[in-house]
Amino acid sequence: MKKISPQELLAQKMQLPLLDVRTPAEFERGHIPGAINLPLFSNDERVIIGTLYKKEGKDVAVEKGLEFVGPKLSIFVKKAKELANNKEIMLHCWRGGMRSSSMAWLFETAGLRPKVLLGGYKAYRQQVHQDFSERKLDLIVLGGATGSGKTLILHAMQDQGHQIIDLEQLANHKGSSFGAIDEEPQPITEHFENLLHQKILDQDLSKPVWTENESRGIGTVYIPEGFWKQMRMAPLFNISIPKENRLNILTQMYVGKDPSVLIPAFERIRKKLGGQHLNRAIESLHNGDYRTAADIALTYYDKAYGYGLQKNKPSRVTHKEFDYFDAQRIATELNQD
Repeated sequence: MKKISPQELLAQKMQLPLLDVRTPAEFERGHIPGAINLPLFSNDERVIIGTLYKKEGKDVAVEKGLEFVGPKLSIFVKKAKELANNKEIMLHCWRGGMRSSSMAWLFETAGLRPKVLLGGYKAYRQQVHQDFSERKLDLIVLGGATGSGKTLILHAMQDQGHQIIDLEQLANHKGSSFGAIDEEPQPITEHFENLLHQKILDQDLSKPVWTENESRGIGTVYIPEGFWKQMRMAPLFNISIPKENRLNILTQMYVGKDPSVLIPAFERIRKKLGGQHLNRAIESLHNGDYRTAADIALTYYDKAYGYGLQKNKPSRVTHKEFDYFDAQRIATELNQD
């Protein structure tokens, strides 16, 4: 078997399949984007082996492991052969230890040419954090108050051939109290970092990359320190569109939603809204008046955005005012500056 570094693995994973032989629970917590989970042990089996190792020692644990793995060997080989590219395949476990070495031995015995990640997933995670600090992007940040259509503009830029990183898409959250509505469950911060790291690797570093202005926390995940620092140092284009257009955008997003889905989001900003405004927003939702409810929410979010803009102090801010909203037109104008 051949041992490879995290850098070598990342450079080859578009050409070679990558197997993660950790348990499904470990894989679910965080994994290398594009990896396929082929667990040597199930979650329960891993717990049993770990307990035996602590209480009765390594030999007893290994024997139990062989008992678990034995019936699965042919399945592992069949799957690996189906995936291998010209008999080559990459794999890893947590630290590059017994699990990946055992699986690599099996694959090699079956005629494959396995490559094992030196240091395992742990080494990959160290590489991720190193890259966030050392891999510099020509970032441009797109800002604007809630309802300004920033995400729509960002994707319009992508349609026009520009590079973007959509942090909210990676986080499965729109970044506000209402951000989880209609989204898939959020990854934990660890896997969000993995997804963001891969997105950075996909960029051409010789060209600008646009991203949306965000708080450090997006729902339950957090932007890693190295990338966050680059965002704060990047130029920021802060757009303004008429409030009527902002209300149109928000109303289109949430109209028809069951009030029981939206009310908890208003409840979470109760202290900022005040009881009177909260009650009026809830009443508006029950009456089907989503526009009024959105208008009440903007009262809070406009203050919060103004405060955040002053607090974060981006290095350079360019204010752009538009008397209309058309994502493609605004994207074109921004890219001319």
